[in-house]
Amino acid sequence: MYTTKEAANYLGVSPSIIYRMEKHGLLSPTKTSTGQRRFSQKSLEQCLRKSQSFETPQIIGEIPAPYKITAKTEFYFQENSIWIYNADFLRTDCVKERTIDLIVTSPPYNVGIKYTSHDDKMPYEDYLSFIREWLAKCYRLVRDDGRFCLNIPLDKNKGGQQSVCADITTIAKEVGWKYHSTIVWNEQNISRRTAWGSWLSASAPFVIAPVEVIVILYKDRWKKVTGSRKSDISKEEFVDWTNGVWTFMGESKTRVGHPAPFPVELPRRCIKLFSFVGDTVLDPFLGSGSTLIACALTNRKGIGIEIDKNYCAIAKQRLINEAKIYQLKLNVI
Repeated sequence: MYTTKEAANYLGVSPSIIYRMEKHGLLSPTKTSTGQRRFSQKSLEQCLRKSQSFETPQIIGEIPAPYKITAKTEFYFQENSIWIYNADFLRTDCVKERTIDLIVTSPPYNVGIKYTSHDDKMPYEDYLSFIREWLAKCYRLVRDDGRFCLNIPLDKNKGGQQSVCADITTIAKEVGWKYHSTIVWNEQNISRRTAWGSWLSASAPFVIAPVEVIVILYKDRWKKVTGSRKSDISKEEFVDWTNGVWTFMGESKTRVGHPAPFPVELPRRCIKLFSFVGDTVLDPFLGSGSTLIACALTNRKGIGIEIDKNYCAIAKQRLINEAKIYQLKLNVI
């Protein structure tokens, strides 16, 4: 019997695709006494045989979508050195290795958010396996002086208390990334908490920090020696942003049309603080497009990869409306 990670390796796909295949009846695991999924070799072989005529889904709705155990990349949009690819980051080869200066992203948090193309309720160990896989790929894509701004939760309490930031940072170092620092993002949104544990009692209270973090990583060396060497950050911005606590509001999912958007201010600060004008910035989980909007507004080349075609459409429209992408004349180097 195969674990989820072993089944993914057997089929040559990511663990997230295994969950989607299960969701739509293409794989039927058994469960151990502790609730862990297990897949028989026979079921995996049958899936491989069937997969010859299947394609990886770009949109998953109520009707089961077909699958193909190969990478499928759809070029979606390009304008003014900004690119959107409709693809599964783990399965696409649309970005060459050692070409990226900075990665800015916020991956799925595994807290039960209702995405249309990702299972956000994986068992925690499977979620960490998924994290390990894409962190390793990101490492291969950046230059030797490449950097990574990773927006993740400090911790989580849904499905049990987990030290998310500590666990993901440990994995990042295990796959090769070097740790530089952590920025605390104060969203000023304490009102959204819903769990208190034992109310007004020392029995079992929950302590929940209304913050997220941006973990700053780098590949081989921290000093940046490639690129234009041209910075566009002001003195006031530099002094303010090198303070490790950033305070600004989060983004409205109703306004943006995405279940978990992050505000453009977050990638804008990361891009101006950690990259030069004209650098190439990647967001492997593009979502609603905030990172590419920040790239367009700060004169950087931007590449966004998003598995869900609906979100690609949202990102494109936001680039048109918020970044005025068709009117910009980017002077990238």
